[in-house]
Amino acid sequence: MEWVEATGSTVEIAVEAAITELGLDTPEQAQVEVIQEPKVGFLGVGARPAIVKVSRKPRRKSRRTRRKPKAQEPADASRKTRKDKGSRGTNGARPAEKKGGSTKERRAMNDDQTTSEEKTEKPDLSIEDQAAVAREFLSGLLDAFGLEGEVQTRIDDDILYLDVVGEQTEALVGPKGSTMQSVLELTRTTVQRRTYGAPRMRIDIAGYGSRRREALTIYTGKLVDQVKAGGGEIMLEPMNAADRKVVHDAAAAFGGVRTYSEGEDPRRAVVIAATEEIDDD
Repeated sequence: MEWVEATGSTVEIAVEAAITELGLDTPEQAQVEVIQEPKVGFLGVGARPAIVKVSRKPRRKSRRTRRKPKAQEPADASRKTRKDKGSRGTNGARPAEKKGGSTKERRAMNDDQTTSEEKTEKPDLSIEDQAAVAREFLSGLLDAFGLEGEVQTRIDDDILYLDVVGEQTEALVGPKGSTMQSVLELTRTTVQRRTYGAPRMRIDIAGYGSRRREALTIYTGKLVDQVKAGGGEIMLEPMNAADRKVVHDAAAAFGGVRTYSEGEDPRRAVVIAATEEIDDD
């Protein structure tokens, strides 16, 4: 029997590719065997595609079957059934509605009760409690990936700083800190759902944030010198909001230049421009 093995991000996509190669019109004409279920993974780590083995179903000979005639119900029984369905009760009145009002009224009462319970159950947690939730989530994330590390939290000016230290934790940094930013968003979402709110949060994993800020500060200083020497303006590569703030703050320490951002996330970039204070000499 002819068969084809195909892969795809989902079982459906893999099956569609296989039946196309076999020249079939619909999946109903195919016999599918799933060799491997797909796995999305976390942030792209541990992902695997779906693998299927597909072959053409053998054609079956059609058999004609004789249908048995339906038994005819007596006319009296049919009339009795219709009469029962339309009965109103012994006294001719409609059956009384159940207690509690109409369905619409009961639904409105339940909604009001749910809203009241939500308002009552909403906890009033401090930023220290939110820091504990963030630390618990990040510690569980390290355990899930089998990484050795430690989560440290500190609060400064109502900002929650999260420091994940340990050599193995660099696996959660990613290219230009992209994975680290995703971890921050997951942490913020977890804190918000569990505490009905989230403070301003900053994260640093394996010291990457500190090294990145230092490198951006030095790089910004060099670009400022170029702008002050030649005038005009220079646009940097697209950055996330945290990196853009580092550039703005670093450029603000110099005179004769100004900074602003252009574009939309994730392609938003900082522009360093000369001001009128620069001489043309």
